[in-house]
Amino acid sequence: MALDGPAERRDELVQVEMGNGNGVAPPQPLRPAGRPAAATAPYLDRRLRLNPNAEHKPQDYSDVRGEYAPVVYSALERHLPPSLLDADRDVKLHFMRDILARYWPQGERNKVQRHKEYRQRILHLYKPLHEELYNMHPSEFFLPTFLEAVRSNSEESFRSFMTEPIPGVYTFAMLQPTFCEMLLEEVENFEKWVHAMKFKIMRPNTMNKYGAVLDDFGLEAMLNQFMEQFVAPISRVFYPEVGGGTLDSHHAFVVEYGKDRDVELGFHVDDSEVTLNVCLGKQFSGGELYFRGIRCENHVNSETQHEEMYDYTHIPGQAVLHRGRHRHGARAISSGLRINLLLWCRREMKKYQKDFPTWCGECQREKRGRQSQCVKATKMAFLRGAGGATI
Repeated sequence: MALDGPAERRDELVQVEMGNGNGVAPPQPLRPAGRPAAATAPYLDRRLRLNPNAEHKPQDYSDVRGEYAPVVYSALERHLPPSLLDADRDVKLHFMRDILARYWPQGERNKVQRHKEYRQRILHLYKPLHEELYNMHPSEFFLPTFLEAVRSNSEESFRSFMTEPIPGVYTFAMLQPTFCEMLLEEVENFEKWVHAMKFKIMRPNTMNKYGAVLDDFGLEAMLNQFMEQFVAPISRVFYPEVGGGTLDSHHAFVVEYGKDRDVELGFHVDDSEVTLNVCLGKQFSGGELYFRGIRCENHVNSETQHEEMYDYTHIPGQAVLHRGRHRHGARAISSGLRINLLLWCRREMKKYQKDFPTWCGECQREKRGRQSQCVKATKMAFLRGAGGATI
């Protein structure tokens, strides 16, 4: 994911017990310094479309540099009012920047700018240990069975090498042992270099105190291909209701669990639409991943049903794929060191969020409860009517 995109603000795990803590009221809109007022003034009273215009082809914003990733503008352009769709690109760009500025506080922008400068400094100075990791080499990275299924690109081919222990959670062998070893060595080399340079390493999220963000030291382009070519085809089939077919950004990192690392991870949901979690190694015992049902924001703290409980044991090279809103946690590791690759796959423009009943387990239970009550009420009304009828 590009550093200058707003998703950099979302690298958070949402602890179930604590809520998400993201309730920030948007500030009053301010025109960015140097922005020509005349450029967008005629359109300021226009409202964005609630649903995107699927037939409209957005313009190319890949050359645009600044606070937002180009993909954000391309996605937002589909939501522009009809009167703006045929306007000059600069006019649309100014309009979209004005809209976005209303919902991104200045403090958050400053945070992203500092991270951008931090990353640029690392990319300028850090010398990779394994250059071959920084470009996609499918046959060297992935197991043949996985590659064959992805190339076939059908639900049947995906299910041929996957298991689905509970609805919505898929496990499968994915990575070559040599790739796992190289990535482990690259992360270890980066961490040693950061320590020697007396840099502060940016941790993956708000809950993990160990690990590293892979995009920070040059793996962003490769991992974007990883998501687009090898995760998105699967999520398009199995997670369409959360935008699995239109993933457009990622947050990639490794986490480390051991006696002198993080020992466990609390019950939470991820800041992603779809999460890929692959164990890289090393030798360890304990540290199982446990799942406790998919929930929307309104039901994130609701009770777990028995059929939603599942414990997964990590195996090096094996992946587990699930929705970001699937509640889970990591049990305490009892010995050794476990390191995992996490790829949070995201969709910057989300329209599915209001449609909770299609994927939230608790919303579905409530819907079934209402339907059951309606049926009972209808039967009671019929019986009362039949009992009072005269022949």
